[in-house]
Amino acid sequence: MAHSAPTSTGGFSVTEHTLANGLRVVLSEDHLTPVAAVCLWYDVGSRHEVEGRTGLAHLFEHLMFQGSASVPGNGHFELVQAAGGSLNGTTSFERTNYFETMPAHQTELALWLEADRMGSLLSALDLTGLDNQRAVVKNERRQRYDNVPYGTAFERLVAMAFPDGHPYHHTPIGSMADLDAATLADAQDFFRTYYAPNNAVLSVVGDIDPEQTLGWIEKYFGSIPAHDGKRPPRDGSKVERDAAAPMRQHLVEEVPSRALMAAYPLPLDGTREADAADLALTILGSGESSRLYNRLVRRDRSAVTAGFGLLRLAGAPSLGWLDAKTSGEAAVESVEAAIDEELARFAAEGPTPEELERAQAQIEREWLDRLDTVGGRADELCRYAVLFGDPKLLDTALAKVLDVTAEEVQAVAARYLTPDNRAVLTYEPAPHSDADAADDTDADGADSDSDEDVNA
Repeated sequence: MAHSAPTSTGGFSVTEHTLANGLRVVLSEDHLTPVAAVCLWYDVGSRHEVEGRTGLAHLFEHLMFQGSASVPGNGHFELVQAAGGSLNGTTSFERTNYFETMPAHQTELALWLEADRMGSLLSALDLTGLDNQRAVVKNERRQRYDNVPYGTAFERLVAMAFPDGHPYHHTPIGSMADLDAATLADAQDFFRTYYAPNNAVLSVVGDIDPEQTLGWIEKYFGSIPAHDGKRPPRDGSKVERDAAAPMRQHLVEEVPSRALMAAYPLPLDGTREADAADLALTILGSGESSRLYNRLVRRDRSAVTAGFGLLRLAGAPSLGWLDAKTSGEAAVESVEAAIDEELARFAAEGPTPEELERAQAQIEREWLDRLDTVGGRADELCRYAVLFGDPKLLDTALAKVLDVTAEEVQAVAARYLTPDNRAVLTYEPAPHSDADAADDTDADGADSDSDEDVNA
C-alpha cells in the first residue's frame, strides 16, 4: 500500500489510501444510519473518445452490467437488490461512475462485485454481449433523444458551443453510426486502457469500520494489475471557433410549442468565477422567484417555462443552459428580446443584496441536502478526487460560494451572459393538416403530444 492520509471533511472523518496498483481509496465513517455507499469513478468520459468511435464510454457503462467472470448476465443487479441495496451507473463528458447503497453488513458484497467486474469483465466480454448492449444504447438514444420533443437540443447546442475537433463537441450518447462501427477489439482496447485500478477512485461512506473496509478493498482489488497505456484527454479548456461557424439553428419539428434554448460558455468548474456564474444563473433563472420567470411567465405571459442552469465542466468551459417555452402565440423573437433585456439589466446593475442572499441560501440548501446522504457524499468525494485531485476540497466548496460578492456576480454576468457569447436553438411547431390534427387528438379531446424533459 503506497500511502494513507487521514483528513477531516465537513465534520466527517475521512481517510485516503492508495493501493500498490494505483487505486485511490477514500473512506468516510458515519454511523448515523446502518447503511453504506460504495462509489467508483473511472477517469473516462466522452471527452476521451476519438472521432469515429464516439459513445464507447457510455456503451461501457451498460457493458459493466452485462456480466463478469464470476457474475454472469444480470447477476450484479440481482445480488445487490436481493441484499436490500440499490445501484446504478452514469456517464458524462468527464467520467463514468458506478454506485451501490447497501445495508451496512452487505458492504463487502458491493466491493466484491465492483472488483470482480473491474478485474474480469474482459474475460466475459464477447460479441454477443457487445451486440446486445449496443442495441440497448441505440434504443436509449431513440427514446431519449431522437423520438421525443426537443430531444436533440442538448446535442445540437453542445456541438455549436464546442466546434468540430473539440473533445467536448459530441455528447456521451454517441452517434448511431459510431455505435454500429464499434468492434469487439475496440471495446476490449477501451476496457484495458480505462478500466484499470490506477484510473479509478473508490469511495466508501457510511456505517463502516475503516480498517476492515480497507482490508476488503485490498483483498478484492489489490491483485488487479495496473495499466499504463492511457492516453490523456485532449485539452478542452480553450475554444477556438471559426468566425463564420453558425451559432444559431432554427428547427421546425413536431414539438408542443415554440421554444428558445441557448448555451453560454462560462468559466471552468473549480474556479471562483464558476461559483459566481452559478449564483448569477440561480438569481436569473432558478425557480419561480427568478428574474426570468417573473419577467416572461408572470409579467409578459409570453412563456410557460423559463429556466437557467449551470452544467459544470472541469476540462472545458462550463455551460449556462437557458430554456424557455413560449405561451400561446407568443413569438420567439419577443421572448429572446425580453431575455436579452433582463440579462443586460442584470449585468449593468448586479444582484440586490436580497437576491444574492437568497441564491446563496438556495445553493447551500441543495449542497447540504446532497451531503446528507451517504451516496451523495461518496459521489462528491470521488468527484473532487478525480476532477481536481483532492477529495478534501469538499471541505471548502460551500464556503467559497458563500464568499462570492455581488460585484463578482455582476462581473461574470457582464462578461459572459451576452448575445455574442452563446449558441442558440429555436423551435417552431410543424404545421398540421386537418387530417393530422384529427389523428393527433385523443378520444377525449386532449392533445396527445407532451412536453418531455430529456436529461443529457
